[in-house]
Amino acid sequence: MATDGVKIIDGDTAHDTYWGIMDLYDSGCDLADIERKYPLDNGDDSYDDFDDEIYVTSCGLAYWEIGLMTPSRLEFIRAVIDKGAGVEEWNSYSEKEGKARQRVLNSYWQKISQPNAKIRARKKYRKITNFHFQPDDLLTFQLSDGHYVVAICATIDQYRGKCHYMLVPTTYYNTQKPVLSDLYSRDILGHRIGSGFPPEEIIAMQPGIERVWNYVGGKTNFFCGVYKLGVDHKDLAAFSQRLEKIGTLQIVEGLKETGILGYESSFEELEASFFRIKKDIDAEKLGIYDKWPVSVLCNIES
Repeated sequence: MATDGVKIIDGDTAHDTYWGIMDLYDSGCDLADIERKYPLDNGDDSYDDFDDEIYVTSCGLAYWEIGLMTPSRLEFIRAVIDKGAGVEEWNSYSEKEGKARQRVLNSYWQKISQPNAKIRARKKYRKITNFHFQPDDLLTFQLSDGHYVVAICATIDQYRGKCHYMLVPTTYYNTQKPVLSDLYSRDILGHRIGSGFPPEEIIAMQPGIERVWNYVGGKTNFFCGVYKLGVDHKDLAAFSQRLEKIGTLQIVEGLKETGILGYESSFEELEASFFRIKKDIDAEKLGIYDKWPVSVLCNIES
């Protein structure tokens, strides 16, 4: 579990719990079903007292906001907080952080122990339909040094009112504008994700991974994900005309998982990322990157 700070909603467990509840709530899920899916006492034996405090406090905040708080649940939350696991954990880093966690818990308790006079309304998020590009579009643009680069619009992700085009960089870099066939001899950047699962379970979780395993020599102890640069729909509107579609190229669905993720808000930022990629490749300093041929990761019509 990653814990980034002393706030109630900080780190993986807290985010997954709180937003898991809120996403169900906003989708119209019955409160009883939310309680069943995210019980305040989840009975997870793998959680220690610290993990339990993170889960229970984030779950409790969501419960309070959507009108599920009761006296017995308050009593349960209080008992978890009184164990002091969170303050003790942050004290192990510094006394300052321990005190900060205690202040957060005091403020949190003061909030949820009072009746919520304004239950949070279910939110309806607008879906974007007038896309600039489509999934699997192959896009090229020219850098300031005169070279063309290429990215695949792997997916368009919409979540809580945000719409992002997930662009996957390729290693194409040439002064000549590319055509689709030029990409067949190029690579896609990604990242291996180590795994302790047996091969058959990895295949079930990531269909198509065998293509990558076969390419690297039959190793079967990892998942793979591609390098994605996310661009918001509104931001892309300012420079979409600088990106040209030259065809479509479909990454195998199971291989579209995220390995490395960044976000760009302007053409200049997108260009800088491609310059950085080129520099790293030239210096053979791929670091956490892996390179896999387009012909391995993509469905190419013969």
